[in-house]
Amino acid sequence: MTKKALALLLALTLLLALAACAAAPSPAPDPAPDRTEPPADSSPDPEPPEPAEPPAPEPEPYEIADPKVMPEGGVKDGVAYAAYDGLVEHLFFHPVIAYPELAFDGDAQEKGLDDFMVTVDEFNKILSSVYERGYVLVDIADVWSETTDEAGNPVMVRNTLYLPEGKKPVVFSYDDTNYYPYMLENGFAYKLVIGEDGKVWSWGIDPQGNEVVSRDLDAIPVLDKFVEEHPDFSPFGAKACLSLTGYEGILGYRTQTDTKAWDDAKEANRQAERQAVQPIIEELRRTGWTFGSHTWGHIRLGSGNLGKIQADTEKWMDEVGSLVGPTTILFYPHGERPDGNDWKQTGPVFQYLQQQGFRVFCSVGVESFSYIKKDICAVICDRLHPDGTTLRYSRNRYLQFYDAKDIMDTSVRPDLGVGEDWA
Repeated sequence: MTKKALALLLALTLLLALAACAAAPSPAPDPAPDRTEPPADSSPDPEPPEPAEPPAPEPEPYEIADPKVMPEGGVKDGVAYAAYDGLVEHLFFHPVIAYPELAFDGDAQEKGLDDFMVTVDEFNKILSSVYERGYVLVDIADVWSETTDEAGNPVMVRNTLYLPEGKKPVVFSYDDTNYYPYMLENGFAYKLVIGEDGKVWSWGIDPQGNEVVSRDLDAIPVLDKFVEEHPDFSPFGAKACLSLTGYEGILGYRTQTDTKAWDDAKEANRQAERQAVQPIIEELRRTGWTFGSHTWGHIRLGSGNLGKIQADTEKWMDEVGSLVGPTTILFYPHGERPDGNDWKQTGPVFQYLQQQGFRVFCSVGVESFSYIKKDICAVICDRLHPDGTTLRYSRNRYLQFYDAKDIMDTSVRPDLGVGEDWA
């Protein structure tokens, strides 16, 4: 076969093959996709992850020691300790005034606030003076202990405290640390909060309506800061005992029930407030603060109405004690003693309160008086009260702690005069 014929034959073969491919049927299409599910290659992009919560700051270590135990060898951290069996002074405060211009503005609350409160600046000066005069903080629960006598009866005994040589003990307590509504419009902090550093701060509204979170405007964070700066003021880690009612909640949180009307929404809010206050209670306890009862309704214990007192005590245990834990400390509202005279007689009200676990009963007086009762396992004591009344009219009585002339801020308080001992 010639080369020309061979070329023609190859061309014809190629044409026949192309024709066969063109005539072949197309493959059947895939069945329609199930529209209830997106195609595999068209799934939505995954949601971006939620930003991680910043880790909570590690709490700074805080040591709470027992002043009833002498350090080994009588020396701790280079400081010599010695036994102390003398008087334990007791000072109590109400919440401090952060903004005097709101407290002392001529309204119906002004006189009471002047009588019973100090400003934050006055409180700072009192702290510095008490510290400079050689006092150290001790926990009220460490001053007395419950034990049994030779006959096996429960009794209270005064403990020997081992203090840094030359120092004198003082107990601090704060009444009405509840941040009642009347306080909020009169220049006080609104509540306690946990700051970004994990410490206790106050939250409130300044006179211009701005939110303020601070450690300088409330007696609790102020004392915390003072101890941080002067750790020798609290060699055992003690701070103060917070005297709590319950009828307007605690620490600025509305944890109370309403005795007049209630519904599911109010109960849900109450439970949310109870949950919100718990971290603050825990941090306070961890850093040397303790809690006592001031009764639920700030009631008068001298009324003799045992039924009312029993109902009130049960309500405190249910709404406050369930949050802060058990306590042996009871602070008398209005300084009013149960049964008329609790240190000369033990009536049914005192007996009932003692049966509920209270052992240290605190009133108010002109000296830090204390007395261990002989007929029942209990201690009664009085507390001194730095406030507007004693700054004005009891200068001499408080000179061992401070001089009212150096403390009272006459530039912000109303002009109500001072006592003769100011001369």
